[in-house]
Amino acid sequence: MRMSLTRRGFLKGAMAAVGAPWVIPSSALGLEATPAPSNRVGLGFIGAGNINANFHVPWFLGSPEAHVAAVCDVMANKRTAFQQRVEQHYAQQRAKGTYSGCAGYNDFRDLIADKNVDAVVIGVPDHWHTVPALRAAEAGKDVYLEKPMTLTIEEGQALVETMRRYGRVFQHGTQQRSDWKFRFAAELARNERIGKLHTIEVGSPGGAATGTPPVEPVPPGFDYDLWLGQAPWAPYTTLRCLNAATWIFIQDYAGGHVTGWGIHHVDCAHWGMGTDDTGPVEVEGTGVFPRDGLYDSAITWKVECRYANGLKMVYGDESQVAHGVKFIGTEGWVYVHRGAIQTEPKSLLSTVIRPNEIHLYESPDHHANFLRCIRTRERTICPVEVAHRSITVCHLTNICLWLGRRVKWNPETEHFVNDPEAERHISRAMRSPWHL
Repeated sequence: MRMSLTRRGFLKGAMAAVGAPWVIPSSALGLEATPAPSNRVGLGFIGAGNINANFHVPWFLGSPEAHVAAVCDVMANKRTAFQQRVEQHYAQQRAKGTYSGCAGYNDFRDLIADKNVDAVVIGVPDHWHTVPALRAAEAGKDVYLEKPMTLTIEEGQALVETMRRYGRVFQHGTQQRSDWKFRFAAELARNERIGKLHTIEVGSPGGAATGTPPVEPVPPGFDYDLWLGQAPWAPYTTLRCLNAATWIFIQDYAGGHVTGWGIHHVDCAHWGMGTDDTGPVEVEGTGVFPRDGLYDSAITWKVECRYANGLKMVYGDESQVAHGVKFIGTEGWVYVHRGAIQTEPKSLLSTVIRPNEIHLYESPDHHANFLRCIRTRERTICPVEVAHRSITVCHLTNICLWLGRRVKWNPETEHFVNDPEAERHISRAMRSPWHL
Protein backbone atom coordinates (compact mmCIF):
# COMPACT_ATOMS: atom_id res chain seq x y z
CA MET A 1 0.00 0.00 0.00
CA ARG A 2 2.86 2.38 0.75
CA MET A 3 5.13 1.49 -2.15
CA SER A 4 4.94 3.49 -5.38
CA LEU A 5 1.13 3.55 -5.34
CA THR A 6 -0.91 5.91 -3.22
CA ARG A 7 -3.94 4.40 -1.46
CA ARG A 8 -6.20 6.29 -3.87
CA GLY A 9 -4.28 5.09 -6.89
CA PHE A 10 -4.58 1.52 -5.67
CA LEU A 11 -8.34 1.90 -5.36
CA LYS A 12 -8.72 3.42 -8.81
CA GLY A 13 -6.64 0.71 -10.41
CA ALA A 14 -8.47 -2.08 -8.64
CA MET A 15 -11.90 -0.69 -9.44
CA ALA A 16 -11.01 -0.47 -13.10
CA ALA A 17 -10.78 -4.25 -13.35
CA VAL A 18 -14.04 -5.52 -14.82
CA GLY A 19 -15.98 -7.34 -12.13
CA ALA A 20 -12.88 -7.70 -9.93
CA PRO A 21 -13.28 -7.26 -6.16
CA TRP A 22 -10.78 -5.17 -4.28
CA VAL A 23 -9.47 -5.39 -0.74
CA ILE A 24 -7.52 -3.11 1.56
CA PRO A 25 -5.66 -4.60 4.52
CA SER A 26 -6.96 -3.14 7.77
CA SER A 27 -3.37 -2.47 8.86
CA ALA A 28 -3.15 0.16 6.13
CA LEU A 29 -5.83 2.06 7.99
CA GLY A 30 -4.35 1.58 11.41
CA LEU A 31 -7.34 -0.44 12.63
CA GLU A 32 -5.70 -3.40 14.30
CA ALA A 33 -8.95 -4.94 15.49
CA THR A 34 -10.70 -4.87 12.13
CA PRO A 35 -10.98 -8.14 10.22
CA ALA A 36 -8.68 -8.50 7.25
CA PRO A 37 -9.08 -8.55 4.36
CA SER A 38 -11.76 -5.90 4.38
CA ASN A 39 -13.31 -3.62 1.81
CA ARG A 40 -12.93 -0.11 3.09
CA VAL A 41 -13.70 3.16 1.39
CA GLY A 42 -12.14 6.29 2.87
CA LEU A 43 -15.00 8.72 3.48
CA GLY A 44 -14.85 12.48 3.93
CA PHE A 45 -17.88 14.16 5.48
CA ILE A 46 -18.65 17.66 4.25
CA GLY A 47 -20.78 19.09 7.03
CA ALA A 48 -20.80 18.01 10.68
CA GLY A 49 -24.38 19.00 11.45
CA ASN A 50 -27.42 16.91 12.26
CA ILE A 51 -27.86 14.88 9.07
CA ASN A 52 -24.24 13.74 8.87
CA ALA A 53 -23.58 13.46 12.61
CA ASN A 54 -26.81 11.69 13.57
CA PHE A 55 -27.86 9.83 10.44
CA HIS A 56 -24.94 9.08 8.13
CA VAL A 57 -21.84 8.69 10.27
CA PRO A 58 -23.36 6.19 12.75
CA TRP A 59 -24.11 3.84 9.87
CA PHE A 60 -20.75 4.21 8.16
CA LEU A 61 -18.86 3.80 11.44
CA GLY A 62 -20.59 0.45 11.83
CA SER A 63 -19.74 -0.73 8.33
CA PRO A 64 -16.67 -2.94 7.74
CA GLU A 65 -16.54 -1.55 4.20
CA ALA A 66 -16.08 2.10 5.19
CA HIS A 67 -13.54 4.17 7.07
CA VAL A 68 -14.35 7.71 8.20
CA ALA A 69 -11.17 9.56 7.27
CA ALA A 70 -12.04 13.27 7.46
CA VAL A 71 -14.64 15.90 8.20
CA CYS A 72 -15.00 19.57 7.38
CA ASP A 73 -17.34 22.16 8.80
CA VAL A 74 -17.31 25.94 9.06
CA MET A 75 -18.29 25.68 12.74
CA ALA A 76 -15.20 24.65 14.72
CA ASN A 77 -17.15 23.22 17.65
CA LYS A 78 -19.20 20.90 15.44
CA ARG A 79 -16.11 19.84 13.53
CA THR A 80 -14.21 19.01 16.73
CA ALA A 81 -17.13 17.10 18.23
CA PHE A 82 -17.43 15.06 15.04
CA GLN A 83 -13.72 14.20 15.05
CA GLN A 84 -13.80 13.17 18.69
CA ARG A 85 -16.78 10.91 18.13
CA VAL A 86 -15.12 9.16 15.20
CA GLU A 87 -11.79 8.77 16.95
CA GLN A 88 -13.39 7.41 20.12
CA HIS A 89 -15.21 4.83 18.03
CA TYR A 90 -12.07 3.64 16.28
CA ALA A 91 -10.03 3.77 19.50
CA GLN A 92 -12.32 1.14 20.98
CA GLN A 93 -11.36 -1.19 18.12
CA ARG A 94 -7.61 -0.90 18.74
CA ALA A 95 -5.53 -2.87 21.17
CA LYS A 96 -3.85 0.34 22.38
CA GLY A 97 -7.21 2.05 22.88
CA THR A 98 -6.18 5.26 21.12
CA TYR A 99 -6.77 6.65 17.63
CA SER A 100 -6.28 10.08 16.08
CA GLY A 101 -6.77 9.61 12.35
CA CYS A 102 -9.88 11.66 11.51
CA ALA A 103 -8.64 14.83 9.81
CA GLY A 104 -10.55 18.05 10.40
CA TYR A 105 -10.90 20.90 7.91
CA ASN A 106 -12.67 24.24 7.79
CA ASP A 107 -12.77 24.34 3.97
CA PHE A 108 -14.27 21.52 1.86
CA ARG A 109 -11.57 22.05 -0.77
CA ASP A 110 -8.91 20.90 1.69
CA LEU A 111 -10.92 17.78 2.49
CA ILE A 112 -11.32 16.96 -1.20
CA ALA A 113 -7.52 17.26 -1.60
CA ASP A 114 -6.97 14.70 1.20
CA LYS A 115 -5.54 11.54 -0.41
CA ASN A 116 -7.18 9.35 2.25
CA VAL A 117 -10.63 10.41 1.03
CA ASP A 118 -12.08 8.26 -1.75
CA ALA A 119 -15.69 9.44 -1.54
CA VAL A 120 -17.54 12.31 0.08
CA VAL A 121 -20.80 12.46 2.00
CA ILE A 122 -22.28 15.94 1.63
CA GLY A 123 -24.76 17.07 4.27
CA VAL A 124 -24.80 20.87 4.37
CA PRO A 125 -27.37 23.63 3.67
CA ASP A 126 -28.94 23.28 0.23
CA HIS A 127 -27.06 26.18 -1.37
CA TRP A 128 -23.83 24.32 -0.61
CA HIS A 129 -24.78 21.01 -2.25
CA THR A 130 -23.66 21.46 -5.83
CA VAL A 131 -20.26 23.18 -5.74
CA PRO A 132 -18.57 20.64 -3.41
CA ALA A 133 -20.13 17.77 -5.39
CA LEU A 134 -18.73 19.18 -8.64
CA ARG A 135 -15.25 19.71 -7.20
CA ALA A 136 -15.25 16.24 -5.64
CA ALA A 137 -16.17 14.58 -8.94
CA GLU A 138 -13.48 16.55 -10.76
CA ALA A 139 -10.96 15.27 -8.20
CA GLY A 140 -12.02 11.66 -8.81
CA LYS A 141 -14.17 11.21 -5.68
CA ASP A 142 -17.51 9.43 -5.59
CA VAL A 143 -20.41 11.37 -4.09
CA TYR A 144 -23.26 10.76 -1.66
CA LEU A 145 -25.26 14.00 -1.79
CA GLU A 146 -28.08 14.84 0.56
CA LYS A 147 -31.44 15.96 -0.77
CA PRO A 148 -32.51 18.17 -2.38
CA MET A 149 -29.75 17.70 -4.91
CA THR A 150 -29.57 21.31 -6.08
CA LEU A 151 -30.67 24.88 -5.47
CA THR A 152 -31.44 25.52 -9.15
CA ILE A 153 -32.18 23.65 -12.36
CA GLU A 154 -28.91 24.82 -13.90
CA GLU A 155 -26.97 23.29 -11.00
CA GLY A 156 -28.63 19.95 -11.72
CA GLN A 157 -27.71 20.13 -15.39
CA ALA A 158 -24.09 20.82 -14.43
CA LEU A 159 -24.01 17.92 -11.96
CA VAL A 160 -25.40 15.45 -14.50
CA GLU A 161 -22.81 16.46 -17.08
CA THR A 162 -19.90 16.40 -14.59
CA MET A 163 -20.74 13.05 -12.99
CA ARG A 164 -21.00 11.48 -16.43
CA ARG A 165 -17.78 13.06 -17.69
CA TYR A 166 -15.72 11.86 -14.74
CA GLY A 167 -17.47 8.51 -14.36
CA ARG A 168 -18.25 8.96 -10.69
CA VAL A 169 -20.68 6.96 -8.56
CA PHE A 170 -23.47 9.20 -7.24
CA GLN A 171 -26.09 8.47 -4.62
CA HIS A 172 -28.88 10.94 -3.82
CA GLY A 173 -30.22 11.11 -0.27
CA THR A 174 -33.78 10.17 -1.22
CA GLN A 175 -33.56 7.02 0.86
CA GLN A 176 -37.23 6.12 0.45
CA ARG A 177 -36.21 4.26 -2.72
CA SER A 178 -34.48 1.80 -0.40
CA ASP A 179 -37.72 1.25 1.57
CA TRP A 180 -39.66 -1.82 0.40
CA LYS A 181 -43.03 -0.06 0.93
CA PHE A 182 -42.27 2.63 -1.66
CA ARG A 183 -40.81 0.12 -4.11
CA PHE A 184 -43.86 -2.15 -3.77
CA ALA A 185 -46.26 0.79 -4.22
CA ALA A 186 -44.40 1.84 -7.36
CA GLU A 187 -44.45 -1.72 -8.70
CA LEU A 188 -48.21 -1.97 -8.11
CA ALA A 189 -48.67 1.21 -10.13
CA ARG A 190 -46.23 0.26 -12.88
CA ASN A 191 -47.80 -3.21 -13.31
CA GLU A 192 -51.33 -1.75 -13.43
CA ARG A 193 -52.59 -3.61 -10.37
CA ILE A 194 -54.72 -0.50 -9.79
CA GLY A 195 -55.80 -0.34 -13.41
CA LYS A 196 -54.50 2.36 -15.69
CA LEU A 197 -52.67 4.99 -13.66
CA HIS A 198 -53.94 8.53 -14.27
CA THR A 199 -53.33 10.69 -11.16
CA ILE A 200 -50.67 10.84 -8.48
CA GLU A 201 -51.16 12.87 -5.31
CA VAL A 202 -48.06 14.03 -3.43
CA GLY A 203 -48.21 15.73 -0.04
CA SER A 204 -45.41 17.36 1.95
CA PRO A 205 -45.11 19.35 5.19
CA GLY A 206 -45.85 23.03 4.67
CA GLY A 207 -43.71 26.07 5.32
CA ALA A 208 -43.45 28.59 8.14
CA ALA A 209 -43.29 32.31 8.88
CA THR A 210 -41.25 34.24 11.43
CA GLY A 211 -40.33 37.79 12.36
CA THR A 212 -37.18 39.73 11.60
CA PRO A 213 -34.54 38.83 14.21
CA PRO A 214 -31.93 41.34 15.38
CA VAL A 215 -28.43 41.44 13.93
CA GLU A 216 -25.90 39.63 16.13
CA PRO A 217 -22.11 39.30 16.23
CA VAL A 218 -20.69 36.26 14.48
CA PRO A 219 -19.79 33.62 17.11
CA PRO A 220 -16.10 32.75 17.57
CA GLY A 221 -14.99 29.75 15.54
CA PHE A 222 -17.67 30.22 12.88
CA ASP A 223 -16.56 31.02 9.30
CA TYR A 224 -19.75 32.87 8.45
CA ASP A 225 -18.52 34.17 5.09
CA LEU A 226 -17.82 30.61 3.94
CA TRP A 227 -21.20 29.49 5.27
CA LEU A 228 -22.88 32.12 3.06
CA GLY A 229 -20.87 30.91 0.08
CA GLN A 230 -22.60 31.65 -3.22
CA ALA A 231 -25.55 33.35 -1.49
CA PRO A 232 -25.77 37.16 -1.22
CA TRP A 233 -24.11 38.71 1.80
CA ALA A 234 -26.50 39.18 4.73
CA PRO A 235 -25.99 40.24 8.36
CA TYR A 236 -25.53 37.41 10.82
CA THR A 237 -28.38 36.29 13.03
CA THR A 238 -28.57 32.93 14.76
CA LEU A 239 -31.94 32.13 13.21
CA ARG A 240 -30.53 32.53 9.70
CA CYS A 241 -28.19 29.56 9.97
CA LEU A 242 -29.16 27.73 13.15
CA ASN A 243 -30.20 24.44 11.52
CA ALA A 244 -32.34 22.96 8.76
CA ALA A 245 -35.48 23.96 10.63
CA THR A 246 -34.65 27.62 9.94
CA TRP A 247 -32.46 28.19 6.87
CA ILE A 248 -34.62 25.85 4.77
CA PHE A 249 -37.34 28.54 4.67
CA ILE A 250 -35.00 31.23 3.27
CA GLN A 251 -34.82 31.26 -0.53
CA ASP A 252 -31.18 32.34 -0.65
CA TYR A 253 -30.27 28.97 0.86
CA ALA A 254 -33.10 26.58 -0.02
CA GLY A 255 -36.52 26.16 -1.63
CA GLY A 256 -38.56 25.62 1.52
CA HIS A 257 -40.32 22.30 2.00
CA VAL A 258 -41.36 22.44 -1.67
CA THR A 259 -37.86 21.13 -2.37
CA GLY A 260 -36.55 20.12 1.06
CA TRP A 261 -39.21 17.62 2.11
CA GLY A 262 -41.31 17.26 -1.00
CA ILE A 263 -38.42 15.87 -3.03
CA HIS A 264 -38.73 12.57 -1.14
CA HIS A 265 -42.29 11.97 -2.28
CA VAL A 266 -41.95 13.55 -5.73
CA ASP A 267 -39.03 11.20 -6.34
CA CYS A 268 -41.08 8.14 -5.40
CA ALA A 269 -43.98 9.42 -7.49
CA HIS A 270 -41.70 9.56 -10.54
CA TRP A 271 -40.60 6.00 -9.79
CA GLY A 272 -44.17 4.72 -9.91
CA MET A 273 -45.04 6.88 -12.91
CA GLY A 274 -42.12 5.58 -14.97
CA THR A 275 -40.91 9.15 -15.56
CA ASP A 276 -37.37 8.96 -14.16
CA ASP A 277 -35.96 10.23 -17.45
CA THR A 278 -38.37 13.07 -18.16
CA GLY A 279 -40.58 15.66 -16.49
CA PRO A 280 -43.83 17.58 -16.72
CA VAL A 281 -44.73 19.72 -19.70
CA GLU A 282 -46.87 22.11 -17.69
CA VAL A 283 -47.16 23.24 -14.06
CA GLU A 284 -50.00 25.36 -12.74
CA GLY A 285 -51.13 26.30 -9.23
CA THR A 286 -50.97 28.78 -6.38
CA GLY A 287 -49.20 29.25 -3.08
CA VAL A 288 -49.18 31.47 0.01
CA PHE A 289 -45.97 33.19 1.12
CA PRO A 290 -45.01 35.08 4.31
CA ARG A 291 -45.82 38.78 4.11
CA ASP A 292 -42.63 39.81 5.91
CA GLY A 293 -39.89 38.50 8.16
CA LEU A 294 -36.81 36.39 7.58
CA TYR A 295 -38.57 33.44 5.96
CA ASP A 296 -39.74 33.91 2.37
CA SER A 297 -40.58 30.43 0.99
CA ALA A 298 -44.08 29.08 0.39
CA ILE A 299 -46.12 28.25 3.48
CA THR A 300 -48.87 26.44 1.59
CA TRP A 301 -49.18 25.45 -2.07
CA LYS A 302 -50.98 23.23 -4.53
CA VAL A 303 -50.03 22.67 -8.15
CA GLU A 304 -50.90 20.33 -11.00
CA CYS A 305 -48.00 18.93 -12.99
CA ARG A 306 -49.11 17.54 -16.35
CA TYR A 307 -47.01 15.05 -18.31
CA ALA A 308 -46.85 14.35 -22.03
CA ASN A 309 -48.12 10.79 -21.48
CA GLY A 310 -51.36 12.11 -19.93
CA LEU A 311 -50.44 11.55 -16.28
CA LYS A 312 -51.20 14.25 -13.73
CA MET A 313 -49.35 14.86 -10.46
CA VAL A 314 -51.13 16.96 -7.84
CA TYR A 315 -48.47 18.29 -5.50
CA GLY A 316 -49.25 20.30 -2.37
CA ASP A 317 -48.52 20.84 1.28
CA GLU A 318 -50.22 18.44 3.66
CA SER A 319 -53.02 20.89 4.47
CA GLN A 320 -54.15 20.38 0.86
CA VAL A 321 -52.89 16.90 -0.04
CA ALA A 322 -52.38 13.96 2.34
CA HIS A 323 -48.74 13.52 3.33
CA GLY A 324 -47.15 10.79 1.22
CA VAL A 325 -47.73 9.44 -2.29
CA LYS A 326 -51.02 8.13 -3.65
CA PHE A 327 -51.16 6.42 -7.04
CA ILE A 328 -54.73 6.46 -8.40
CA GLY A 329 -55.82 4.18 -11.23
CA THR A 330 -59.02 3.22 -12.99
CA GLU A 331 -59.54 0.20 -10.72
CA GLY A 332 -58.08 1.24 -7.36
CA TRP A 333 -55.28 3.06 -5.59
CA VAL A 334 -52.18 2.59 -3.47
CA TYR A 335 -51.13 5.12 -0.82
CA VAL A 336 -47.72 5.04 0.84
CA HIS A 337 -45.77 7.05 3.37
CA ARG A 338 -42.93 6.19 5.73
CA GLY A 339 -45.30 4.77 8.31
CA ALA A 340 -47.52 2.51 6.21
CA ILE A 341 -48.84 1.36 2.86
CA GLN A 342 -52.56 1.08 2.09
CA THR A 343 -54.43 -0.11 -0.99
CA GLU A 344 -57.90 -0.28 -2.46
CA PRO A 345 -58.82 -3.03 -2.91
CA LYS A 346 -57.08 -4.25 0.26
CA SER A 347 -56.24 -7.56 -1.42
CA LEU A 348 -53.51 -5.76 -3.38
CA LEU A 349 -51.30 -5.83 -0.29
CA SER A 350 -50.86 -9.58 -0.68
CA THR A 351 -50.36 -9.57 -4.42
CA VAL A 352 -47.15 -10.98 -5.89
CA ILE A 353 -45.26 -9.31 -8.72
CA ARG A 354 -44.68 -12.11 -11.23
CA PRO A 355 -41.26 -12.83 -12.77
CA ASN A 356 -42.30 -11.51 -16.19
CA GLU A 357 -43.59 -8.20 -14.79
CA ILE A 358 -41.79 -4.96 -13.94
CA HIS A 359 -39.44 -5.37 -10.97
CA LEU A 360 -37.86 -2.13 -9.83
CA TYR A 361 -34.30 -1.70 -8.54
CA GLU A 362 -34.13 -3.36 -5.13
CA SER A 363 -31.93 -1.87 -2.43
CA PRO A 364 -32.50 -2.92 1.18
CA ASP A 365 -30.15 -0.20 2.46
CA HIS A 366 -29.28 3.17 0.92
CA HIS A 367 -25.79 3.45 2.45
CA ALA A 368 -24.87 -0.13 1.61
CA ASN A 369 -26.06 0.43 -1.95
CA PHE A 370 -23.65 3.37 -2.26
CA LEU A 371 -20.67 1.37 -1.00
CA ARG A 372 -21.52 -1.62 -3.19
CA CYS A 373 -21.73 0.59 -6.28
CA ILE A 374 -18.37 2.16 -5.46
CA ARG A 375 -16.99 -1.37 -5.53
CA THR A 376 -18.75 -2.51 -8.71
CA ARG A 377 -19.04 0.87 -10.51
CA GLU A 378 -22.73 0.17 -11.13
CA ARG A 379 -25.45 2.81 -10.97
CA THR A 380 -26.92 3.43 -7.54
CA ILE A 381 -30.63 3.22 -6.84
CA CYS A 382 -30.85 7.00 -7.13
CA PRO A 383 -28.21 8.18 -9.62
CA VAL A 384 -27.62 11.76 -10.62
CA GLU A 385 -29.86 11.72 -13.72
CA VAL A 386 -32.85 10.43 -11.72
CA ALA A 387 -32.24 12.87 -8.88
CA HIS A 388 -32.06 15.77 -11.32
CA ARG A 389 -35.39 14.92 -12.97
CA SER A 390 -37.10 14.60 -9.58
CA ILE A 391 -35.80 17.84 -8.08
CA THR A 392 -36.59 19.67 -11.32
CA VAL A 393 -40.30 19.07 -10.60
CA CYS A 394 -39.87 20.82 -7.25
CA HIS A 395 -37.96 23.71 -8.82
CA LEU A 396 -40.67 24.09 -11.47
CA THR A 397 -43.25 24.18 -8.69
CA ASN A 398 -41.43 27.02 -6.94
CA ILE A 399 -41.01 28.97 -10.18
CA CYS A 400 -44.73 28.57 -10.89
CA LEU A 401 -45.53 29.83 -7.37
CA TRP A 402 -43.11 32.76 -7.59
CA LEU A 403 -44.56 33.89 -10.92
CA GLY A 404 -48.15 33.22 -9.83
CA ARG A 405 -49.08 31.62 -13.15
CA ARG A 406 -48.83 28.54 -15.33
CA VAL A 407 -45.47 27.64 -16.84
CA LYS A 408 -44.77 25.37 -19.81
CA TRP A 409 -41.67 23.20 -19.76
CA ASN A 410 -39.85 21.20 -22.41
CA PRO A 411 -38.32 18.18 -20.62
CA GLU A 412 -36.26 17.29 -23.69
CA THR A 413 -34.41 20.60 -23.95
CA GLU A 414 -34.85 21.41 -20.22
CA HIS A 415 -35.98 24.94 -20.94
CA PHE A 416 -39.23 26.85 -20.63
CA VAL A 417 -41.37 27.24 -23.73
CA ASN A 418 -41.35 30.83 -25.01
CA ASP A 419 -41.11 32.25 -21.49
CA PRO A 420 -38.06 34.51 -20.90
CA GLU A 421 -39.35 35.53 -17.45
CA ALA A 422 -39.50 31.94 -16.24
CA GLU A 423 -36.23 31.11 -17.98
CA ARG A 424 -34.39 33.59 -15.74
CA HIS A 425 -35.19 31.38 -12.74
CA ILE A 426 -33.31 28.37 -14.12
CA SER A 427 -30.12 29.79 -12.62
CA ARG A 428 -29.02 32.31 -9.99
CA ALA A 429 -26.12 34.70 -9.75
CA MET A 430 -23.38 33.33 -7.48
CA ARG A 431 -21.39 35.52 -5.13
CA SER A 432 -17.71 35.68 -6.07
CA PRO A 433 -15.52 33.63 -6.12
CA TRP A 434 -17.98 30.73 -6.33
CA HIS A 435 -19.03 29.23 -9.66
CA LEU A 436 -20.25 25.97 -11.17
